[in-house]
Amino acid sequence: MDVTAELGLAIEAVEAAGELLREEPQWIEAKGDGADVLTDLDLRVEELIVGRLRAAYPHDQIFAEESGASGADGDRVWLVDPLDGTNNVAIGLPVYAVGIALCVGKLPQAGVVHDPVSRRTWSAVRGAGAHGPGLPPDPPPGRRSLLLAWTQGHSVGREDATARGLRTALEAKAGRLLQLWAPLVGWTLLARGKIDGFIGYRAELVDLPAGALIAHESGVELRAFDGGLFDQRIDLPEAERNFIACRPGHLAEIRSALAGELEGLHDLGAGAVLAHHAEREGAVDGGE
Repeated sequence: MDVTAELGLAIEAVEAAGELLREEPQWIEAKGDGADVLTDLDLRVEELIVGRLRAAYPHDQIFAEESGASGADGDRVWLVDPLDGTNNVAIGLPVYAVGIALCVGKLPQAGVVHDPVSRRTWSAVRGAGAHGPGLPPDPPPGRRSLLLAWTQGHSVGREDATARGLRTALEAKAGRLLQLWAPLVGWTLLARGKIDGFIGYRAELVDLPAGALIAHESGVELRAFDGGLFDQRIDLPEAERNFIACRPGHLAEIRSALAGELEGLHDLGAGAVLAHHAEREGAVDGGE
């Protein structure tokens, strides 16, 4: 599938967005239940990117983080994360990115991530490899303790026992467990071999396709919690968006660290995950 023109447009759009994202936000306000925030930069960047995509491909569907879906249902869908790491920007922490993915037939075919701070861009086309600074990654300089990153969806609450158990198990095994609150940054670190693995639980949809495609095309293994290949389709239910992504040679070590938490979850389909989640929550509630 030739998506050369689409990839070029996406790269131009994220790099133009990067110019805006190097500005200070003019306002910051609470979003949803108050645990998340929204800034004028989110909206301005989203308007810029969606406008460019809509002008070039008026019949495609676009799903953007703040405005949701627009355009007719069809085989081609653009996913836009205008500012991945808004909470970091709000406190002056320079860890954030902007990402775009083009999905055709529910599968990501092209992905782009731009880091406005370093002005670096990474991109990938399914089956054609990933490109950008630090790709392909150099072999790590000798043995080191595991460097991992973690992400979870916005719907995962503080009392989610499954998430708590997974994080605790990873922290016990890893030399460092990063929680960046900017998954696209985690994906680019993994693609470049700067970290060894990235674990996601009920991951958000909008930033997943671009980052995962770039990492996968750079040689990263992308697995479901049961060890099978992770299904990258964008219609995957939230309860099934659980993954272990890692550089070659680290899968067994990471799965071993999580063995106690994953025991009994032979089929992490929506029903099994929700049932296990409810069981764990019940145990926590009953112990309080």
